[in-house]
Amino acid sequence: MNDGVAVSSASSRILDAAALREAAIFRDLPSVVLMDLIGIGEMRLVREQEVLCRQGEFADRLHVLLEGQVALSNTAPNGVSAVVEVIRPGGHFVLATVLAKLPYLLNAQAVTPSRLAVFPAAPLLALVQRAPDLAAALMRAEAQDFRALVRQVCDLKLRTTAQRLGCYLLSLSREPAGNTANLRLPFDKRLLAARLGCRQENLSRAFAALRSFGVETHGARVVLHDIARLRDYAEPDDLEDGEFA
Repeated sequence: MNDGVAVSSASSRILDAAALREAAIFRDLPSVVLMDLIGIGEMRLVREQEVLCRQGEFADRLHVLLEGQVALSNTAPNGVSAVVEVIRPGGHFVLATVLAKLPYLLNAQAVTPSRLAVFPAAPLLALVQRAPDLAAALMRAEAQDFRALVRQVCDLKLRTTAQRLGCYLLSLSREPAGNTANLRLPFDKRLLAARLGCRQENLSRAFAALRSFGVETHGARVVLHDIARLRDYAEPDDLEDGEFA
């Protein structure tokens, strides 16, 4: 069956437990369940711009990203395409369609050379039937996916582009106790604009608007000079999502 992935046999690698535990979806699984997953999955190395799945095709495997970046997009009947999300290491995609045995709603394409764990749907669903720990992990992951979707909808309806950008930059900060932070954008501004639901020119205006709140940019590098002031302006949702966020 064509899964939309063109990977040579030389790019396949054997999965191991350490690799799977890099992904939040599998991090807390018992070792015996991880070994069962290793038995049905494979590791794949894909090239930049390589297509992993196509909108409308039957969802016949789950993808878990271990290294790299993958863009998820949707194409309208008139041919207009928009990036919906950019998956980063530790994330997964098409879980809902695999569990529901439905066609893909999105296209997935590697933004950079990437390493993925791939699990064919049929043996994965069979394993879910006999491994309650795996079923619970997938249910939690799907609940977190839905929660993230609700957050995005709320952001689009309740916040300006500049506020959404401010919230995103705050989410990248790993220095919660400090008032300054040095960040590097995880992907280019074209994808960031798509992630925030705006055009590139609107993203540029949003960065300009945030200068008065202590945001300084140098290409992909961003400096937050006054996190408290930026937080007051952007009003981020402080409810925690844990390791799946």
